[in-house]
Amino acid sequence: MEPIEERTTMTDPLFSSARAAASLPETNSAPPAPRAADVADPASAVWPAAAPPAATPLETLIATVARLRAPGGCPWDADQTHASLVRHLVEETHELIEAIEDGGRDDLLEELGDVLYQVLFHSDLAAHTPEEDFDIQDVAARLTEKMIGRHPHVFGDLSLKTADEVSAAWDGFKAEEKPGRTSVLDGIPAGMPALALADKVLGRAEQIGLLEADAGFPLPIESEADLGPLLLAIVASARAQGLDAERALRTAVRDLQSEIRGAERPADDAFDAGIIALPS
Repeated sequence: MEPIEERTTMTDPLFSSARAAASLPETNSAPPAPRAADVADPASAVWPAAAPPAATPLETLIATVARLRAPGGCPWDADQTHASLVRHLVEETHELIEAIEDGGRDDLLEELGDVLYQVLFHSDLAAHTPEEDFDIQDVAARLTEKMIGRHPHVFGDLSLKTADEVSAAWDGFKAEEKPGRTSVLDGIPAGMPALALADKVLGRAEQIGLLEADAGFPLPIESEADLGPLLLAIVASARAQGLDAERALRTAVRDLQSEIRGAERPADDAFDAGIIALPS
């Protein structure tokens, strides 16, 4: 960790530990104004200026993170890096998913807070990294800009009346935002779980016409209640034969990605990996 005096310093004491090392925001403790009934000449009395509003819970949380990472705070927090926190972010994300799927209100409230804490922690780390030099306010500003840019039907003149119309236009919005992307596969995280990755890549195959969105497959699936046991049976069969279902699906997805990239190239360079079909 670099010496404290070499760290980047900023101005607002609420948004990084370099700027909030002293204390957390305090609630409003201004003395009460005198009552008119207690003042002989109310017109000549000196009335105190309006007190500033108390810190919001979010501001207090931001300052709490900053205090934990500041000199004299928590040694563990001070030692963390973006990389060392990845496993915690993954764990907290899975706990949030579990709360959404199986938990109640209190579970969701807690797990949303844990994920928010990760965002604030990474932002405070960035505020102390000279080559990064941003904080949670910059994160919020970037996200606001992106959301406004991706919703011209809300903040501009474009007319999109249904969710399907928005979905159809969404990739175009993103393409305008990131003109450097050359493939429909760009931007898909390779570390996604295999099933989620397969779903995403299949969607991109549909997008370029490599696979028909309404293509019927001869599987008895009408609901997730049908799908779940079928997937479980496939994994059980693979396990019984010593096969790794996760690796097998990832391999198939990589082959499909190669087929998509081939379809995006000129016709004389394209090739068929034979992925868009059920095994015979």
